[in-house]
Amino acid sequence: MDLDQIKLAIANLPDAEYKALTEWITEHDFDRWDKEIEADLESGRLDPLLNELKQEIKEGKTTPL
Repeated sequence: MDLDQIKLAIANLPDAEYKALTEWITEHDFDRWDKEIEADLESGRLDPLLNELKQEIKEGKTTPL
């Protein structure tokens, strides 16, 4: 099944099934985002941003949550 066929199938879903699909996609997307953030943290990719944030907290420019 190609993307156009998937789009057509989605467009023809009954409302309840469409709602269930969009809820699943949203949850799936959040899970993927969480895994990406975790991988970025573990790899050190976010270290420069975290260091900048720590400096801003130290300088009183922002407050931690």
